[in-house]
Amino acid sequence: MPKLPQSVLFCCDHNAVRSPMAEGIMKKLYGQGTYVQSVGVVNDLEIDGFAIAVCQEIGVELSRHRSRSFEELEEMGEALSGFDLIVAMSPASQRAALDLTRFFHLTVEYWPIMDPTGLGETRETKLNAYRQTRDQIYDKLKTRWGDT
Repeated sequence: MPKLPQSVLFCCDHNAVRSPMAEGIMKKLYGQGTYVQSVGVVNDLEIDGFAIAVCQEIGVELSRHRSRSFEELEEMGEALSGFDLIVAMSPASQRAALDLTRFFHLTVEYWPIMDPTGLGETRETKLNAYRQTRDQIYDKLKTRWGDT
């Protein structure tokens, strides 16, 4: 297994579902050894309640997460060039990450993680879609870095 990077930035479209899930799950699995943040291409949504609920089921707390964009991250003093790895979870975030880092020497990986928003008609079917996304992220993290 490759060793954990010193810093990882997860990104998706709105920083409301997939990237905050990945940030929280990575922190739970690997502790404080890696600096982990998440952003969206845009920040126009709050953290999704279904994402909070399904992560709570596995002991990951997301209710205090505050959504932010690539631009807001930079405005807060965090340079993208300071991350060892950017993991994009949507095509739009992959394009943005590649565009914003084209002059930096860092790795951008694309993980095609399902967007559960808009899936399911009932609360239970919606929760099941979010669980699938959560489990995809969990499995991808374990496959990528194991039980380090």
